[in-house]
Amino acid sequence: MADMGGIQVEGLQKRFGSTRALDGLDLEVEEGTVVAVLGPNGAGKSTLTRILATLAMSDSGTARVAGFDVATQAGEVRTRIGVTGQSTSLDEYLTGRQNLVMVGRLSRLAPRRARARATELLDQFELSEAGDRPTRTYSGGMLRKLDLAASLVTRPEVLFLDEPTTGLDPRARLGMWDLIRKLGQDGTTVLLTTQYLDEADSLAQQIAVVDHGRVIAWGTSDQLKAQVGGKILEVTVAEGASLDSAAGILGRMSNAKATVDPELGLISVPVPGHSGAVTDAVRALDRAGIAVDDIAVRRPGLDQVFMRLTGHAVDAVGETA
Repeated sequence: MADMGGIQVEGLQKRFGSTRALDGLDLEVEEGTVVAVLGPNGAGKSTLTRILATLAMSDSGTARVAGFDVATQAGEVRTRIGVTGQSTSLDEYLTGRQNLVMVGRLSRLAPRRARARATELLDQFELSEAGDRPTRTYSGGMLRKLDLAASLVTRPEVLFLDEPTTGLDPRARLGMWDLIRKLGQDGTTVLLTTQYLDEADSLAQQIAVVDHGRVIAWGTSDQLKAQVGGKILEVTVAEGASLDSAAGILGRMSNAKATVDPELGLISVPVPGHSGAVTDAVRALDRAGIAVDDIAVRRPGLDQVFMRLTGHAVDAVGETA
């Protein structure tokens, strides 16, 4: 691979006992772009991040970050990256300011520069008023913001965000999105692993779908959605109606397997783009005596892309591999 910025991965492999976490994974992230990595639990997302951040070694394959090999030039890589993991790495007995100054000093910033950088980041992340309070008094959203600020003390060229909004309330999550979006606009290369499809849809210029340790799809959100094609018919059946029967009817009508959400009573199935899909579905369900609460046709989303590519819905919890 040429000596260049961004991230380049070729044939990366990693085993944990009999488990193959990465199985010849290839990935290329252009400098200054935000890329989201999606995948089910155990797909290898966190393992990939740890290897690229020099926190773990691969068994084989090559990877370069900001132009440097993560295995043979790990020191060079570490001076150019920032990492925010699934859990915060802050000292709860120190104030927010003290945490940032400590990171700056560990990164070999001069004392005055470390203090100045801490002040800059507290202002940028709207934490100035809480900056001199112990972090154990911070809310979850404040902790995630401070953790992200800590990863930016040295102004990294490449930033790794591993599930950065897990556990945040909706307001804090949207605030974190704004911060990540601004980083991308400022030219930082961001590799974001996430379990939230709307997060990838909103933030990423490119999306990689990973399953069984490989990248199985790559492209913009619109390009991935185009792979599903057509439109999606969504039917919410009335309480007490048979979901299985309704799913069978809709599946036969569209020549495709229906996706069922038992909790919501929702059935989704791909249909051709013609306007008669709703009418046809209503008539077929009515003939079978199945009452419907709601019915609509919409464009496919990343959830349909994920289902089509991996064979199941995205997991609701973070991964460990």
